Amino acid sequence: MKKNMGTADRIIRLLLAIVLVYLYVTKVVTGTIGIVLLVAGIVLAVTALINFCPLYRLLGVNTCAVKKRG
Repeated sequence: MKKNMGTADRIIRLLLAIVLVYLYVTKVVTGTIGIVLLVAGIVLAVTALINFCPLYRLLGVNTCAVKKRG
């Protein structure tokens, strides 16, 4: 897997994942919507930690900084 996520993207994903998991754990959001948000939070955290987003690859998006040779 080739990296396709930049630092800003990773930070935003991790912060959003923390918020979503927190909402579920504190029972602010419950039921089916709570479970969906929990799964979304876990997916966001995993993709941020491995620097790779399969959806980005399908769409041809790359937020990772390009290193210039010089």
